Amino acid sequence: MADRRTLLKGIAAAAILPVRGWAAVGAPEWVAAAKRPDGSYSLHGIGADGDITFAVPLPDRGHAAAAHPYRAEIVAFARRPGTFGLVVDCRDGSVLHRLSPPEGRQFNGHGAFSADGTRLYTSEVVAEGSAGRIGVWDVRNRYSRVDEWDSRGIGPHELRLMSDGNLVIANGGIQTDPEDRTPLNLERMKPNLTILDAAGAEVSSRSLGPELAQNSIRHLALLPSAVAFAMQWQGDPAEPVALLGIAAANMPLTTHSATEADAYAMKGYAGSIAATTDMIAITSPVGGVVMIHDDEGAHLTTLRRADICGAATRDGSSFALTDGGGAIWAADADGLTLLSRHELSWDNHLVRISAET
Repeated sequence: MADRRTLLKGIAAAAILPVRGWAAVGAPEWVAAAKRPDGSYSLHGIGADGDITFAVPLPDRGHAAAAHPYRAEIVAFARRPGTFGLVVDCRDGSVLHRLSPPEGRQFNGHGAFSADGTRLYTSEVVAEGSAGRIGVWDVRNRYSRVDEWDSRGIGPHELRLMSDGNLVIANGGIQTDPEDRTPLNLERMKPNLTILDAAGAEVSSRSLGPELAQNSIRHLALLPSAVAFAMQWQGDPAEPVALLGIAAANMPLTTHSATEADAYAMKGYAGSIAATTDMIAITSPVGGVVMIHDDEGAHLTTLRRADICGAATRDGSSFALTDGGGAIWAADADGLTLLSRHELSWDNHLVRISAET
């Protein structure tokens, strides 16, 4: 009887506890940083229909975010090179923790949670020299920093958790001035795509050929059996260089482009990338284009929209995209469909929430 009373008390207590899952904030599909009309910055949850489900202020311009897999918690990162990562309770906008890299380090705008939500991984650089680091944080212990790994490259940017628990890291290869981001080594760049296991040991590290050493690997999307990556060309702007790459398991990196005219339209800059099971979307806000490719890299179509950049999967077979004019779009190989428009200027990234409510 005592055990039964204890059980019933536990059930009753659980019933009155505040809901911590993503259902508590409208079950958003995505999160994105934005600039408001008054010049302030904010982070927003976005529903499947394009409506905003929550909004929280940011102290400065945001970049990307990492969404906890089951709690309504977001880590919002400053635009690189930044020194804040805010752990935000999306139910009320309260800042639970403020993360700062160790002295002499800078956040590089991206992070990822482990599948069970107990660890956060952050993309970082040593400010002097831009050597890459991956910060490891213990979520259960108030996001305390517990480890630091070598990213095996210079200037890591996006990192993604793979289905096997390994981390894939886009080491951009660019050494920058810690104050103003001026590139310092464009003639000596060595970007790579590195995979680390759950203990930080190197699984693989692959680079493109020397003729593409100035193609900085920046952003990542996961295909069922490969990694797609987006690049930013630091070489001669007159060269129409492919900005989409694919890394299949144990194979050399490959690059993929559209026609020469479409390649020029990207203006050497890919701002974001997303992948369904059989399509890849790669965006260029400076070119005002979205390239849709199949999962092997073949070009399917080019879509045009000014200042379009944020990209994420939408329903498993299409994409959601954001632009600097406040619009949120659905997209596939057939074109763009407006979902909603807001009095905001969306920043570069749209982050999909893979949430358990």
